[in-house]
Amino acid sequence: MSTLTAPSLRKNGKQWHTARPAFRPTRSLTSYSKRLSSQTATAVTKSKEREMKAEKEEERQNRITNIKDRREKKAEKERFEKMAEKMHAKRVERVRRREKRNKLLKS
Repeated sequence: MSTLTAPSLRKNGKQWHTARPAFRPTRSLTSYSKRLSSQTATAVTKSKEREMKAEKEEERQNRITNIKDRREKKAEKERFEKMAEKMHAKRVERVRRREKRNKLLKS
């Protein structure tokens, strides 16, 4: 078998492919301290991301609870207005106070 005569010609005849360097894994070439520092850096960024996501979710939940509370108050107000149309005003106030008392006892 003859060796390559010129560096541009390949032995297997695939001259149209670009010559690639030999595969040499570089994973073990980085020092442990470098790997450790990069891992701590990624851990810090991930914890910051988690914190930001939790904060965002908390704000979202606050908005949702505010909207729900507002809707409940509006529905209760409408219900008492309907009752006021049918009943005497003093009786409506009595019912309202009683319901408020029951609500406090339940919670």
